[in-house]
Amino acid sequence: MNTFLLSRRALVASAAAGLAGMAFAQANSPAALAQAMAGTPATQLPPAAPGKRQVIIDTDPGQDDAIALLMAMAATDKLDILALTVSVGNLPLSVTEKNARIVRDWANRPDIPIYAGYPRPLVREPIFADDVHGKTGMEGPTLHEPRGPLMPTHAVQYLIETLRAAAPKSITLVGLAPLTNFAAALNAAPDIKPAIAEIVVMDGSWGVGGNITPAATFNIYADPEAASIVFRSGVPVTALSHDAARRVLLTPECIVPFRAMGNNAGKVVADIFDSMMAYGLRRRGMAVGPIYDPCVIAYLLQPELFKGAKVSVDVETKGEFTTGATVVDFRGYNRRTPNTLWISEADAEGFYALLRTQIARLP
Repeated sequence: MNTFLLSRRALVASAAAGLAGMAFAQANSPAALAQAMAGTPATQLPPAAPGKRQVIIDTDPGQDDAIALLMAMAATDKLDILALTVSVGNLPLSVTEKNARIVRDWANRPDIPIYAGYPRPLVREPIFADDVHGKTGMEGPTLHEPRGPLMPTHAVQYLIETLRAAAPKSITLVGLAPLTNFAAALNAAPDIKPAIAEIVVMDGSWGVGGNITPAATFNIYADPEAASIVFRSGVPVTALSHDAARRVLLTPECIVPFRAMGNNAGKVVADIFDSMMAYGLRRRGMAVGPIYDPCVIAYLLQPELFKGAKVSVDVETKGEFTTGATVVDFRGYNRRTPNTLWISEADAEGFYALLRTQIARLP
């Protein structure tokens, strides 16, 4: 019988491969797989600092946007919403700006100004998600004509003027939509960067693939050039990834408490959730689906519900099959300073408890 002698290097490699294989086999989710093989582990985030955070929310309602906005507008003790800026995204701008004003009415927050922004991506033709959100963008509840007007100023002009007048690191930009408006403001006026404390976005995936292509998530795929500008801006970015959001699954049982609240906002949320469950049945053959944009608001209110790691993130803008993909460097291959807090895990029970508390506060 032949005996093969292994070199020291081969033995070490074999042992490492065995350990990696064990970790892979024991992992029970895409995020756990990522961490089993990654060089930068996710850790639980600390609670939010005391006081109110000044935010500007960029949005493209969208069913999950509507729930996220209601959640944010209810948090008057934690969030000072300076304005909503509205982008093309899930639907054309004429629909998304109208929907933002309807959500403002539902929350009874006429004090929040709304500014319309770009009607198309920076360099590409727009794509829409009306197959998911319906032709109105907010399929489910009964919609009314919005009571309040848009502000006359363009969203990008508003962003530039507001940030130029703000104290250093005093305003958080919250991106629930394609990042067109934020990117345009950063491109036109780089001097606004010192005023931005953080840019928090619902963007990207690493372990679970995309939701518009196999590689890309919708908000980035809709305007990858804009996303690349934001991630490379030098401003701290927090990305609430689909790796985390797809842990916060909606089921029919989750809907019951909202319909039982007795307030209009609870009914609106339940109606939207029912529509999302109907889409889940059509798309996946089962009444289940992920919750995306509200996770961003949950991060702002209770970051301790999430785990993440500071890593380098880039956006693919030229790939034949990977345009819009987020390239997340957990192992430090590119030797760049981390530019993103990448959130990869979420506490689903804690999320729903927080959402119920916030929606119950509304009319």
